[in-house]
Amino acid sequence: MPNANEQTNALSQVQDRAVNELLRVAPVADDLARRFREAGFSLALVGGSVRDALLGRLGNDLDFTTDARPQDVLKIVRPWADAVWEVGIAFGTVGAQKEARVGDVDRSFQIEVTTYRSEAYDRTSRKPEVAYGDSIQDDLVRRDFTVNAMAVALPEKEFIDPYGGLGDLAAGVLRTPGTPEDSFSDDPLRMMRAARFAAQLDFEVAPEVIAALREMAGRIGIVSAERVRDELNKLVLSACPRKGLTLLVDTGLADHVLPELPALRLESDEHHRHKDVYEHTLIVLEQAMALEDDGPDLTLRLAALLHDIGKPRTRRFESDGRVSFHHHEVVGAKMTKKRLTALKYSNELVKDVSRLVELHLRFHGYGTGEWTDSAVRRYVRDAGPLLSRLHKLTRSDCTTRNRRRAAALSGAYDGLEERIAKLQEQEELDAIRPDLDGNQIMEVLGVGPGPAVGQAYKHMLEVRLENGPMEHDAAVAALKEWWAGQQG
Repeated sequence: MPNANEQTNALSQVQDRAVNELLRVAPVADDLARRFREAGFSLALVGGSVRDALLGRLGNDLDFTTDARPQDVLKIVRPWADAVWEVGIAFGTVGAQKEARVGDVDRSFQIEVTTYRSEAYDRTSRKPEVAYGDSIQDDLVRRDFTVNAMAVALPEKEFIDPYGGLGDLAAGVLRTPGTPEDSFSDDPLRMMRAARFAAQLDFEVAPEVIAALREMAGRIGIVSAERVRDELNKLVLSACPRKGLTLLVDTGLADHVLPELPALRLESDEHHRHKDVYEHTLIVLEQAMALEDDGPDLTLRLAALLHDIGKPRTRRFESDGRVSFHHHEVVGAKMTKKRLTALKYSNELVKDVSRLVELHLRFHGYGTGEWTDSAVRRYVRDAGPLLSRLHKLTRSDCTTRNRRRAAALSGAYDGLEERIAKLQEQEELDAIRPDLDGNQIMEVLGVGPGPAVGQAYKHMLEVRLENGPMEHDAAVAALKEWWAGQQG
């Protein structure tokens, strides 16, 4: 635990950072605050914006709160902003965009102004009931965590922190302004947000919050799949997803939103030793993150998280004491599709993640490099545009502590990638097509459009995959030979 002097120094440091960050956005924030004051209302920077300012990472997304009602907010903001939207107005929020020059840089600010409010769910509704309030203190107590329940009144820059958020921020702890039971009853999604913020901020969660999560986990069921999905995305894309995922599993929340994850904690005994699939999965996720080369990749991370979810259903205890998971990649792909569809992910993402799960074991048939060129072509063809992600997932799936085995697997995959690169250079593998197109097939066979042309095209694609590029005459001969067999 930090001593009093250390905590005082930490508080001073975060306050200094906040001042510097707030000065950076002051031209926009102060200008807007003056307009609210002239109209007889107050305005304060609030929530995540204040938290991020204290952490020294305030971006161009600014959240404000006010005693003005939404229609009054519109009247104030419309003449000032470059764009205004009312998507969240039913919940008291007006959005706006404002271009402004800060120092020597032109910046585009995304702004949300929300009327003081309180939200609560009834036991059966998926939508919060919104009631407007009249004081900022009442508004702050309804917020999810103390680190998000701070405000800075503008333009005077008065710091408002009735629930000790600054101290919790300095200590790296997530607590709720009131009791966690009241907070999670008001909006059960806050339970997911606890895991998400733990992952994003690398914070610890207070014991009383963890206890409430365990007790109330089932309440997440009244929250829409879309809202759960959005929180899960933020968690998975964070810097420390292991921390958030562990909290979901340990508190029972995952049983309701991603039950395939806790199911990976397969029991083992002295007679049936095998890998801890759950721990293996978290390591694979972290190793996949380390291979990302253009920022967080949701498709890759979800594939890493779900790649082994077929194992519990396919587990078999063999007569020699080994444990097998035959075809777990096929079963896992189907389970992945079902779960991601239930969470309302896009069809494209569902398709891509399921395909990666299905293909993640394909490399292990490569062994020490005995694949034919035909097999390499099929590997590339089956992966399609997912090939780069499949490379990363396959490499990440090696978590053995046996250094010799790990080096052998890595070397084998290096060899496969080299062969793919060589064949791509020779044959344009990314766009493998038959050596005869549809028109040429019809001309050679003397037939018109119809199913036979599609069957011939498919056959010639298989010939291309098996043999590589063929001269025109050889391709024609192969087609005629196949056609003759069809006629017989």
